[in-house]
Amino acid sequence: MPRQMSDHARPRQGGQAPRRKGGLPAPDRRTEWGYDRGVERTGSVPFRLLAAVVLLTAALSLVHGLGGGSLPAPGGHPAPFSTSVRLAGPASVATGPAVSLSPSPPETPLSSLPIGIVAGHWGNDSGAVCEGWLREVDINLSIAQRVVYTLQAMGYPTDLLEEFDPRLEGYRARALVSIHADSCLYPEASGFKVARVEDSAVPGVDDRLVNCLIERYQARTGLAFHEGSITPDMTRYHTFYEVAPSTPGAIIEVGFMLTDRDLLLHRQDLIAQGIVEGILCFIQEEVP
Repeated sequence: MPRQMSDHARPRQGGQAPRRKGGLPAPDRRTEWGYDRGVERTGSVPFRLLAAVVLLTAALSLVHGLGGGSLPAPGGHPAPFSTSVRLAGPASVATGPAVSLSPSPPETPLSSLPIGIVAGHWGNDSGAVCEGWLREVDINLSIAQRVVYTLQAMGYPTDLLEEFDPRLEGYRARALVSIHADSCLYPEASGFKVARVEDSAVPGVDDRLVNCLIERYQARTGLAFHEGSITPDMTRYHTFYEVAPSTPGAIIEVGFMLTDRDLLLHRQDLIAQGIVEGILCFIQEEVP
Protein backbone atom coordinates (compact mmCIF):
# COMPACT_ATOMS: atom_id res chain seq x y z
CA MET A 1 0.00 0.00 0.00
CA PRO A 2 1.22 3.62 -0.56
CA ARG A 3 3.23 5.05 2.26
CA GLN A 4 1.58 7.87 4.23
CA MET A 5 3.31 11.16 4.55
CA SER A 6 4.89 11.90 7.91
CA ASP A 7 3.54 14.62 10.18
CA HIS A 8 6.17 17.17 9.21
CA ALA A 9 5.00 16.95 5.58
CA ARG A 10 1.29 17.38 6.36
CA PRO A 11 -0.53 20.77 6.05
CA ARG A 12 -1.09 22.48 9.38
CA GLN A 13 -4.57 22.33 10.88
CA GLY A 14 -6.61 25.42 9.85
CA GLY A 15 -4.72 25.90 6.61
CA GLN A 16 -2.27 28.48 8.04
CA ALA A 17 1.24 28.30 6.78
CA PRO A 18 3.97 27.90 9.39
CA ARG A 19 6.01 30.97 10.19
CA ARG A 20 9.75 31.46 10.51
CA LYS A 21 11.40 32.80 13.58
CA GLY A 22 10.99 36.59 13.60
CA GLY A 23 7.40 36.47 12.30
CA LEU A 24 8.11 36.13 8.60
CA PRO A 25 6.02 33.59 6.71
CA ALA A 26 7.83 30.40 5.78
CA PRO A 27 8.25 29.78 2.05
CA ASP A 28 5.37 27.96 0.37
CA ARG A 29 6.85 24.45 -0.33
CA ARG A 30 4.18 23.83 -2.97
CA THR A 31 5.57 26.72 -4.97
CA GLU A 32 9.13 25.53 -4.37
CA TRP A 33 8.26 22.01 -5.58
CA GLY A 34 6.41 23.44 -8.60
CA TYR A 35 2.85 22.51 -7.59
CA ASP A 36 1.65 25.84 -8.85
CA ARG A 37 2.78 24.84 -12.34
CA GLY A 38 1.24 21.37 -12.13
CA VAL A 39 4.68 19.78 -12.60
CA GLU A 40 6.61 17.75 -9.97
CA ARG A 41 10.38 18.15 -10.17
CA THR A 42 12.75 15.17 -10.30
CA GLY A 43 13.90 14.03 -6.84
CA SER A 44 10.73 15.15 -5.00
CA VAL A 45 9.09 12.81 -2.49
CA PRO A 46 5.78 12.27 -4.39
CA PHE A 47 7.68 11.47 -7.54
CA ARG A 48 9.87 8.91 -5.74
CA LEU A 49 6.78 7.26 -4.28
CA LEU A 50 5.19 6.98 -7.69
CA ALA A 51 8.40 5.56 -9.21
CA ALA A 52 8.69 2.99 -6.42
CA VAL A 53 5.10 1.82 -6.99
CA VAL A 54 5.72 1.46 -10.74
CA LEU A 55 8.96 -0.50 -10.22
CA LEU A 56 7.35 -2.76 -7.59
CA THR A 57 4.44 -3.53 -9.91
CA ALA A 58 6.81 -4.36 -12.78
CA ALA A 59 8.95 -6.58 -10.55
CA LEU A 60 5.96 -8.55 -9.29
CA SER A 61 4.75 -9.06 -12.87
CA LEU A 62 8.19 -10.31 -13.90
CA VAL A 63 8.44 -12.73 -10.96
CA HIS A 64 4.96 -14.04 -11.71
CA GLY A 65 5.90 -14.65 -15.33
CA LEU A 66 9.17 -16.44 -14.53
CA GLY A 67 7.87 -18.53 -11.66
CA GLY A 68 5.30 -20.33 -13.80
CA GLY A 69 2.48 -19.47 -11.40
CA SER A 70 4.38 -19.22 -8.14
CA LEU A 71 2.17 -16.36 -6.97
CA PRO A 72 -1.12 -17.23 -5.29
CA ALA A 73 -3.88 -18.05 -7.74
CA PRO A 74 -7.44 -16.73 -7.37
CA GLY A 75 -9.13 -18.31 -4.41
CA GLY A 76 -6.06 -18.25 -2.17
CA HIS A 77 -4.51 -21.52 -3.44
CA PRO A 78 -1.03 -21.56 -4.99
CA ALA A 79 -0.95 -22.09 -8.72
CA PRO A 80 0.72 -25.34 -9.82
CA PHE A 81 4.48 -25.18 -10.43
CA SER A 82 5.63 -26.10 -13.89
CA THR A 83 7.53 -29.42 -14.00
CA SER A 84 9.50 -28.52 -17.09
CA VAL A 85 11.62 -25.62 -18.22
CA ARG A 86 12.13 -24.45 -21.80
CA LEU A 87 15.05 -22.15 -22.42
CA ALA A 88 14.00 -18.88 -23.97
CA GLY A 89 16.15 -17.14 -26.55
CA PRO A 90 16.06 -14.92 -29.64
CA ALA A 91 13.77 -16.00 -32.43
CA SER A 92 16.80 -16.83 -34.58
CA VAL A 93 18.08 -19.37 -32.02
CA ALA A 94 16.35 -22.75 -31.94
CA THR A 95 15.36 -23.72 -28.40
CA GLY A 96 15.74 -27.31 -27.24
CA PRO A 97 13.07 -29.64 -25.89
CA ALA A 98 11.58 -29.16 -22.46
CA VAL A 99 13.91 -30.26 -19.66
CA SER A 100 12.21 -32.30 -16.96
CA LEU A 101 12.94 -31.31 -13.38
CA SER A 102 12.04 -34.77 -12.09
CA PRO A 103 15.32 -36.47 -11.06
CA SER A 104 16.11 -39.76 -12.75
CA PRO A 105 17.70 -42.57 -10.70
CA PRO A 106 21.48 -42.11 -10.95
CA GLU A 107 23.67 -45.00 -12.02
CA THR A 108 25.78 -46.52 -9.27
CA PRO A 109 29.26 -45.01 -9.63
CA LEU A 110 32.02 -47.59 -9.79
CA SER A 111 33.87 -46.05 -6.85
CA SER A 112 30.90 -46.67 -4.53
CA LEU A 113 30.90 -50.43 -5.17
CA PRO A 114 32.60 -52.65 -2.58
CA ILE A 115 35.55 -54.96 -2.98
CA GLY A 116 34.60 -58.58 -2.30
CA ILE A 117 37.01 -60.95 -0.51
CA VAL A 118 35.97 -64.61 -0.26
CA ALA A 119 37.62 -66.68 2.47
CA GLY A 120 37.78 -70.02 0.65
CA HIS A 121 35.74 -72.84 2.24
CA TRP A 122 34.70 -70.60 5.15
CA GLY A 123 31.18 -71.40 6.33
CA ASN A 124 31.09 -74.62 4.31
CA ASP A 125 33.94 -77.11 4.91
CA SER A 126 37.55 -77.40 6.04
CA GLY A 127 39.14 -77.48 2.59
CA ALA A 128 42.39 -79.39 2.36
CA VAL A 129 43.72 -80.93 5.60
CA CYS A 130 47.37 -81.76 6.26
CA GLU A 131 48.54 -84.17 8.91
CA GLY A 132 45.17 -84.13 10.57
CA TRP A 133 45.49 -80.65 12.09
CA LEU A 134 46.38 -78.04 9.47
CA ARG A 135 43.17 -76.93 7.79
CA GLU A 136 43.08 -74.84 4.65
CA VAL A 137 39.99 -72.90 5.78
CA ASP A 138 41.86 -71.52 8.82
CA ILE A 139 44.68 -70.21 6.64
CA ASN A 140 42.25 -68.74 4.11
CA LEU A 141 40.13 -66.96 6.72
CA SER A 142 43.09 -65.49 8.59
CA ILE A 143 44.60 -64.03 5.41
CA ALA A 144 41.21 -62.81 4.11
CA GLN A 145 40.55 -60.98 7.38
CA ARG A 146 43.88 -59.19 7.08
CA VAL A 147 43.13 -58.17 3.49
CA VAL A 148 39.68 -56.83 4.40
CA TYR A 149 41.01 -54.95 7.42
CA THR A 150 43.77 -53.30 5.38
CA LEU A 151 41.46 -52.23 2.53
CA GLN A 152 38.87 -50.87 4.94
CA ALA A 153 41.55 -48.95 6.84
CA MET A 154 42.54 -47.36 3.52
CA GLY A 155 38.95 -46.21 2.97
CA TYR A 156 37.75 -48.87 0.51
CA PRO A 157 34.35 -50.47 1.25
CA THR A 158 35.17 -54.18 1.48
CA ASP A 159 33.05 -57.27 2.21
CA LEU A 160 34.33 -60.46 3.86
CA LEU A 161 32.37 -63.28 2.23
CA GLU A 162 31.85 -66.97 2.94
CA GLU A 163 32.34 -69.66 0.31
CA PHE A 164 28.62 -69.90 -0.43
CA ASP A 165 27.61 -66.51 0.89
CA PRO A 166 24.01 -65.61 -0.10
CA ARG A 167 25.22 -62.10 -0.92
CA LEU A 168 27.20 -63.50 -3.85
CA GLU A 169 24.06 -63.98 -5.94
CA GLY A 170 24.22 -61.14 -8.48
CA TYR A 171 26.98 -59.51 -6.43
CA ARG A 172 28.34 -56.28 -7.91
CA ALA A 173 31.82 -55.23 -6.89
CA ARG A 174 34.85 -53.32 -8.12
CA ALA A 175 36.75 -56.58 -7.80
CA LEU A 176 36.17 -60.02 -6.28
CA VAL A 177 39.07 -62.14 -5.07
CA SER A 178 38.67 -65.62 -3.58
CA ILE A 179 41.56 -66.70 -1.35
CA HIS A 180 42.64 -70.36 -1.11
CA ALA A 181 45.72 -72.41 -0.22
CA ASP A 182 46.94 -75.44 -2.14
CA SER A 183 47.11 -78.96 -0.72
CA CYS A 184 50.11 -80.79 0.74
CA LEU A 185 49.89 -83.74 -1.65
CA TYR A 186 52.95 -82.75 -3.67
CA PRO A 187 56.11 -82.41 -1.50
CA GLU A 188 58.12 -80.82 -4.31
CA ALA A 189 55.51 -78.21 -5.26
CA SER A 190 55.97 -74.57 -4.27
CA GLY A 191 54.48 -71.34 -5.54
CA PHE A 192 51.14 -69.62 -6.09
CA LYS A 193 48.47 -69.54 -8.79
CA VAL A 194 45.94 -66.97 -10.01
CA ALA A 195 43.13 -67.58 -12.51
CA ARG A 196 39.88 -66.10 -13.77
CA VAL A 197 36.76 -67.71 -15.20
CA GLU A 198 37.39 -69.29 -18.60
CA ASP A 199 34.26 -67.89 -20.27
CA SER A 200 34.44 -64.37 -18.87
CA ALA A 201 31.96 -61.69 -19.94
CA VAL A 202 34.71 -59.10 -19.44
CA PRO A 203 37.92 -60.99 -20.33
CA GLY A 204 40.09 -57.92 -20.76
CA VAL A 205 39.11 -56.58 -17.33
CA ASP A 206 39.52 -59.97 -15.67
CA ASP A 207 42.93 -60.45 -17.27
CA ARG A 208 44.10 -57.11 -15.91
CA LEU A 209 43.02 -58.11 -12.38
CA VAL A 210 44.82 -61.46 -12.73
CA ASN A 211 48.00 -59.83 -14.06
CA CYS A 212 48.03 -57.26 -11.26
CA LEU A 213 47.68 -59.97 -8.63
CA ILE A 214 50.42 -62.12 -10.20
CA GLU A 215 52.93 -59.28 -10.48
CA ARG A 216 52.32 -57.64 -7.09
CA TYR A 217 51.99 -60.91 -5.12
CA GLN A 218 55.14 -62.40 -6.61
CA ALA A 219 57.10 -59.20 -5.95
CA ARG A 220 55.94 -59.07 -2.33
CA THR A 221 56.25 -62.75 -1.33
CA GLY A 222 59.04 -63.99 -3.59
CA LEU A 223 57.03 -67.09 -4.54
CA ALA A 224 57.12 -68.39 -8.10
CA PHE A 225 54.02 -68.39 -10.30
CA HIS A 226 53.01 -72.06 -10.59
CA GLU A 227 51.00 -71.72 -13.81
CA GLY A 228 51.22 -75.40 -14.77
CA SER A 229 48.99 -76.54 -11.91
CA ILE A 230 45.98 -74.31 -12.63
CA THR A 231 42.97 -76.65 -12.78
CA PRO A 232 39.35 -76.43 -13.99
CA ASP A 233 38.39 -76.07 -10.33
CA MET A 234 39.91 -72.62 -10.60
CA THR A 235 38.83 -71.58 -14.11
CA ARG A 236 35.27 -72.83 -13.52
CA TYR A 237 35.07 -71.78 -9.88
CA HIS A 238 31.40 -71.67 -8.84
CA THR A 239 31.50 -68.12 -7.43
CA PHE A 240 32.31 -66.73 -10.88
CA TYR A 241 28.89 -67.91 -12.04
CA GLU A 242 27.00 -66.45 -9.08
CA VAL A 243 28.19 -62.85 -9.14
CA ALA A 244 27.08 -60.27 -11.70
CA PRO A 245 28.80 -60.88 -15.08
CA SER A 246 30.30 -57.38 -14.95
CA THR A 247 32.09 -58.05 -11.65
CA PRO A 248 35.82 -58.67 -12.26
CA GLY A 249 36.88 -61.82 -10.43
CA ALA A 250 39.96 -63.89 -9.68
CA ILE A 251 40.87 -66.86 -7.50
CA ILE A 252 44.30 -67.08 -5.89
CA GLU A 253 46.05 -70.10 -4.36
CA VAL A 254 48.49 -68.36 -2.03
CA GLY A 255 50.92 -71.26 -1.67
CA PHE A 256 51.26 -74.97 -0.99
CA MET A 257 50.47 -76.11 2.53
CA LEU A 258 53.54 -78.35 2.77
CA THR A 259 56.50 -76.70 1.09
CA ASP A 260 55.28 -73.12 1.67
CA ARG A 261 53.92 -73.84 5.16
CA ASP A 262 56.18 -71.44 7.03
CA LEU A 263 55.07 -68.55 4.85
CA LEU A 264 51.38 -69.53 5.11
CA LEU A 265 51.46 -69.82 8.90
CA HIS A 266 53.93 -67.20 10.04
CA ARG A 267 53.97 -64.49 7.38
CA GLN A 268 50.29 -63.97 6.74
CA ASP A 269 50.63 -60.17 6.91
CA LEU A 270 53.09 -60.34 4.02
CA ILE A 271 50.72 -62.54 2.02
CA ALA A 272 47.81 -60.17 2.71
CA GLN A 273 49.94 -57.20 1.66
CA GLY A 274 50.73 -58.84 -1.67
CA ILE A 275 47.02 -59.42 -2.35
CA VAL A 276 46.09 -55.86 -1.34
CA GLU A 277 48.76 -54.42 -3.61
CA GLY A 278 47.46 -56.52 -6.50
CA ILE A 279 43.90 -55.28 -5.93
CA LEU A 280 45.04 -51.66 -5.70
CA CYS A 281 47.05 -52.08 -8.90
CA PHE A 282 43.83 -53.11 -10.63
CA ILE A 283 41.54 -50.48 -9.06
CA GLN A 284 43.96 -47.64 -9.65
CA GLU A 285 44.54 -48.83 -13.22
CA GLU A 286 48.27 -49.22 -12.79
CA VAL A 287 50.39 -51.10 -15.30
CA PRO A 288 51.17 -54.52 -13.79
